[in-house]
Amino acid sequence: MSHLELSLFKSKALHWANTFDICCCLDSNNYTDPYGKFDFIIAAGATQVLSREIGGAFEALEAFYEQHKTWMFGLFSYDLKNEHEQLQSNHPDHQQFPALFFFMPKYLIAWKDGQPELILGDPKVLQEIANFEVPLPKVYPDVNIQASMDKRAYLEKINQLHQHINRGDIYEITYCQEFFAEHAEIDPLHVFEQLNALSPTPFAGYFKIKDQYILSASPERFLCKRGNKLISQPIKGTAKRSKDPLADEQIKQALSENIKEQAENVMIVDLVRNDLTKSASKGSVKVEELFGIYSFPQVHQMISTISCELDPELHFIGAIKNTFPMGSMTGAPKISAMELIEKYELSKRGAYSGSFGYISPDGEFDFNVIIRSILYQESKQYLSFQVGGAITYAANANDEYEECMLKASAIIQTLGH
Repeated sequence: MSHLELSLFKSKALHWANTFDICCCLDSNNYTDPYGKFDFIIAAGATQVLSREIGGAFEALEAFYEQHKTWMFGLFSYDLKNEHEQLQSNHPDHQQFPALFFFMPKYLIAWKDGQPELILGDPKVLQEIANFEVPLPKVYPDVNIQASMDKRAYLEKINQLHQHINRGDIYEITYCQEFFAEHAEIDPLHVFEQLNALSPTPFAGYFKIKDQYILSASPERFLCKRGNKLISQPIKGTAKRSKDPLADEQIKQALSENIKEQAENVMIVDLVRNDLTKSASKGSVKVEELFGIYSFPQVHQMISTISCELDPELHFIGAIKNTFPMGSMTGAPKISAMELIEKYELSKRGAYSGSFGYISPDGEFDFNVIIRSILYQESKQYLSFQVGGAITYAANANDEYEECMLKASAIIQTLGH
């Protein structure tokens, strides 16, 4: 298939999948990655579903996998943190995504090297997709986005968190704020396609659970398993890109040498190493890349890669539980950071800063981090997205606010503002 034919077929497949109550699409947007198995994968329709709230959710998923040992696509919400620590989530939740949701797809189509391959389902489906008429996007009024706090309130929160850092309660915390719209009418798939075109990222995805949608332009991998190896790739460190190639190269270079960003990144690397140690064969945890700089349409990011060999005594679901939620979205020490997140944030995170992805029949998996993502509850017409940044001793509250606005820019642009 030519590039044009491929993108048309992908669009048709996505719109076809969207006719089902449940579907999930994962798109690498042609980023090459040593651990990615597929360029693009679509799971549509559900033959079995596992939906759980807090309490034994990881154990239920392990039993579900062991019973079926087939392809599964699913979601871990941030609040699963409450399963294995003395933590709680008492903020208002307007989205109400399940704490854990997995489904076994009726149809599964994957693209590798420009060719679609049907993994599950009737082979006639590929022809059905080729003939599928993509509907015209519905036109809705602009979405009225509001911030959950103004700049002054945000700066005050950062000041309070600095006091905790000065006292030694934490070294680093990822503090997030919500932007939301009530009475929001959107065409979720059309918005996802616009977001994905404006901000193509390696862990983008579209997840529909009946009337709930996650439209994700995530640049970050949470955790991946290949053979017996676990890989985590936290992002900490962001710089805005320039349209001038020379200036852009200088910005990239400056990010790679930025002591503050390196300090933020290395704290999270240490945290992830510690999390992986709980699941690793003795002595196998290693940092494969420290402070790698990767470029995306809006930003340059600092990404590190940590890996280990999975302890043969431990089920791989246990390894997910041991590392969840991801260090890049919590802080260090992790438990203290999560307690302060609950104290100082105003909204329940829910699916945001959780993860979605797949598990394969042979027990391999790949999961993203749900950031740069729109969450939409269609029946309540409630739309929201959250953005955050790492707050450390050296963080400047004004700079952090600007970084949040930069991260929000692609979404705000997509929603027509």
